Amino acid sequence: MTSLDFSKFKRAIDRQFDKISKHDLFRTDVNKDQLWDKYLSSFPTGTNPTYRERTEYDCSCCRQFIKAVGNTVTIIDGRVVSIWDIEIDEPAYQLVADSMSQFVKSHQISDVFLHPEKTAGTDRNFENPRKAGGITINEGKVITWEHFHVNIPWGRNQGKNYYRAKKEIPTELGLKRADHDVLMRGLTELTQDSVDTVLEIIKQGSLYRGNEYQANVKAFDKLKRAFDKLKTDQERDLFVWENFDKVSGAVSRIKNTAIGTLLIDLSSNDPKASDLETAVRKFETSIMAPSNFKRSKALVSQKQVDDAKKAVEELGLTSALERRYAKISDVRVNDIIFANREARGAMLGGAFDGVANKANTPKNLDKVETISIEKFINDIVPQISSIEVFVENRYINNLVSLVAPAYKDAKSLFKWNNDFSWSYNGDFTDSIKERVKKAGGNVTGDLACRLAWSNYDDLDFHMKEAGGYEIAYYSKHSPHGGQLDVDMNAGSGHTREPVENIFYGDRHKMKEGNYELFVHQFMKRETTDVGFEAEIDYLGDVKRYAYGKGLSQGERVVVAKFKYTHVGGIEIVESLPESNASKTVWGIKTQDFHKVNVFMLSPNYWEGEAVGNKHYLFMLEGCINDGQARGFFNEFLKPDLDKHRKVLEIVASKMKTGEAVDQLSGLGFSDTKRAEIIVRVKGSFTRTLKVLI
Repeated sequence: MTSLDFSKFKRAIDRQFDKISKHDLFRTDVNKDQLWDKYLSSFPTGTNPTYRERTEYDCSCCRQFIKAVGNTVTIIDGRVVSIWDIEIDEPAYQLVADSMSQFVKSHQISDVFLHPEKTAGTDRNFENPRKAGGITINEGKVITWEHFHVNIPWGRNQGKNYYRAKKEIPTELGLKRADHDVLMRGLTELTQDSVDTVLEIIKQGSLYRGNEYQANVKAFDKLKRAFDKLKTDQERDLFVWENFDKVSGAVSRIKNTAIGTLLIDLSSNDPKASDLETAVRKFETSIMAPSNFKRSKALVSQKQVDDAKKAVEELGLTSALERRYAKISDVRVNDIIFANREARGAMLGGAFDGVANKANTPKNLDKVETISIEKFINDIVPQISSIEVFVENRYINNLVSLVAPAYKDAKSLFKWNNDFSWSYNGDFTDSIKERVKKAGGNVTGDLACRLAWSNYDDLDFHMKEAGGYEIAYYSKHSPHGGQLDVDMNAGSGHTREPVENIFYGDRHKMKEGNYELFVHQFMKRETTDVGFEAEIDYLGDVKRYAYGKGLSQGERVVVAKFKYTHVGGIEIVESLPESNASKTVWGIKTQDFHKVNVFMLSPNYWEGEAVGNKHYLFMLEGCINDGQARGFFNEFLKPDLDKHRKVLEIVASKMKTGEAVDQLSGLGFSDTKRAEIIVRVKGSFTRTLKVLI
């Protein structure tokens, strides 16, 4: 018979348990008696180490260990790893370990691993010399018997805690299994379309108290997308066991929550139950939405969706809805104002000698001057070979991408004759000023102070004037020409794009002295998308401030204190910091010059057209929108599609570009918004200019 060193086997199992216990541990549903029988039958014939009725490995200590711990596994990179997955230089023990591993992993995971003691098994015990039938056993020596034994991680210092009091284990196992089962049903039964729809109407502000559920639905959405990529039931089950305890109960049990009722209805095969208006009305009734609740955007019905789809198909525009980032090779020579040397050869129409960028005799134009955008285009651009623009922090929202149809033969969606569009950073087409203008506020005053934020909180803008008068929601008109003309998120009407505006139409009516501009948290409703942005625009000189923290109920934050005189205008005395620190956004560093590869007007002004607002687009080398750009906006669409705007608004938010490295992105400026940009040009002269837009 072959003598084996069992201590090697037990140490290998101990090391493996220590390794896998750094991950979440589970049990498979293998029968414990069958597991013990499998262990015994896996030993090759002739491996009994001593001539005894029982072998070293066939003892009550090891039997208890195997029944208690032998079915333990973890999940690493989507694969099951067992306590038996070891390598050992004893072939017989390796054969046993491989057999046990295969047997344990052939069964499904049924529970998390919990243990009622801080160790499992008996490390070793001893057998004293004894006589049997007049014969001395053990040759008069004390024999040490080795057994399987591991320490169970417990307490905070172990990272994991698998120890529980025996009476607690059944209850906790039941709760864990329930969490697993509910998450599995949620991932299986709730459709991706239902999740997308709920996230979309929350984003629109069209679901009462929807913001309270947004984080949980987003977390579930992430799990759902990963789950749906898996191909087998086993992979899906492992995924749920691996993730059910890594998310909050509100996510794992989302199917059983209030928002889950809406997801269930939208996932239903019953057209009546899954109708969006019906499902949302049921949801809002179930959580007792107030009768005066008004959505900022109306929901769309299935009929509206069907009608919009039919209209798009009849106009032959279905393929036009799919969008991608535009590339230099998409753009024709006649569509641009300037292209650098590298961009010219790649453009449609080939290199354009004699078309643009002609270099004349160098001139000495060292004197810096401020010029209009029209003078820059007409007098400067024809003489230069390169443009660089200074990308200031304040122009992060001016980052823009040119967007093209995914299919070259697609018809135009737009009011203009080509099928190109543009999308600003964060899908904003204009600045806070434009949001104020859209809300009906005055943007032409000598002094305009604008506030913007992004949640349902009721922030109030206050201006304490020289002399003590305070402009606020309760006293909107000052005797000195000041006025609060936009006050949002008060009362029952709420939006996620609120603004407030305090302006002075005529600075000469302002009282000289010290002013204080501050924000007051009148009603805190959310803990997400907190903070605010503010602007002080005095005669076109705009100072921008951002406050990134949430305001507690009743808190006041001073935006700026300034002194005003009729002669000197505004002098900022104290304010929130204006950040000029360089940032890296879309692959470019702010507060630095960057090369322009193409300078053009927005597509609605190509080929001599003039449809809507004009935008000046400076496309920058190395500028890469690292997300997805919106393919189109409703205001771009053909008049034939006007009556389907509600549906197409949702479609547009979904039909975004894919990610791409090869793209035309840079800085864009609308001719409706006063701006200035520093440019450095080279060609027949080298100059740094301030261009007014």
